[in-house]
Amino acid sequence: MASALAGQHALVSGGGRGIGRAIASALRQAGARVSIIGRNDDILQQAVLSGAADAAHAVDVTDEAAVREVMAGLAAGQPFDIVVANAGAAESASFQRSDAQLFRRMVEINLIGTVNCFRPALPAMTQRGTGRLIAIASTAGHRGYPYVSAYVAAKHAVVGLVRSLALETARSGVTVNAVCPGYTDTDMVASSLTTIAAKTGKTREEALAELTRDNPQNRLITPEEVAAAVLNLCKPESRGITGQSILINGGEF
Repeated sequence: MASALAGQHALVSGGGRGIGRAIASALRQAGARVSIIGRNDDILQQAVLSGAADAAHAVDVTDEAAVREVMAGLAAGQPFDIVVANAGAAESASFQRSDAQLFRRMVEINLIGTVNCFRPALPAMTQRGTGRLIAIASTAGHRGYPYVSAYVAAKHAVVGLVRSLALETARSGVTVNAVCPGYTDTDMVASSLTTIAAKTGKTREEALAELTRDNPQNRLITPEEVAAAVLNLCKPESRGITGQSILINGGEF
């Protein structure tokens, strides 16, 4: 497996921490050259120094023109064979407190951020007759959760994008898929635990139990498990897998 992706070039958005960093590291260990993008340049450079990626550039994935320019620069010597749109964000509020601006923020980072990473890479992939476009969505792209209606709506949109684009590219050699983890052991979930504890008076242990109660395995998913699913989709043997949204959730329905 060490050279399964040798000679390929991968881009991972939100690649400096959490799931994105685990994906970048797994792809690099499999032999790919890995470029990462995200908002925080310090965190991105730390990932490069640690060996999780080969190159990095700070950019806001909601800025279409800036993403296109940065991706063109990173791909100047070698076009992308793999693009993993991982950057995302979640905000919680009841529907009545979720104004249009909150919905727009969730759509911009989760959906438009994915679109902005996919579109610049697709023409070269199509021309070469091979490529992998992978969106990191969420179980929230399959079911509803209370108090995150904007986030759930945006992640459902990401899954819909994947299904539609997969049909457009079905004969091109490019596959398009989503990986949908449940609650994962990341900084974002740690922040959610802090928020739940502060708002409810519960301990962090009680807050964690609340987040994991719908997971039959009664645990958080690890970033490495998500990375393993991405790696599998990048294999040549996975060329028949497209238009799928792969759940990693311990059996949650």
